[in-house]
Amino acid sequence: MAISTGDTVHWNTSQGRTTGKAVEKRVVEFTFEGQTFRASKDEPYWIVESSKTGARAAHKESSLEG
Repeated sequence: MAISTGDTVHWNTSQGRTTGKAVEKRVVEFTFEGQTFRASKDEPYWIVESSKTGARAAHKESSLEG
């Protein structure tokens, strides 16, 4: 699935399904909110922003739905 910046995406959390937008794609290892993520071109991560709370989180592209 091709995701672009600004796209509406959905993901699962412990509180249930969440909707938000794709903010930034990462394809190299990075630190976000004190955690290190091993992103790569083959396994990209996205910074996503919740529509409900405005909170941002990092998720593997494969865990996101359009």
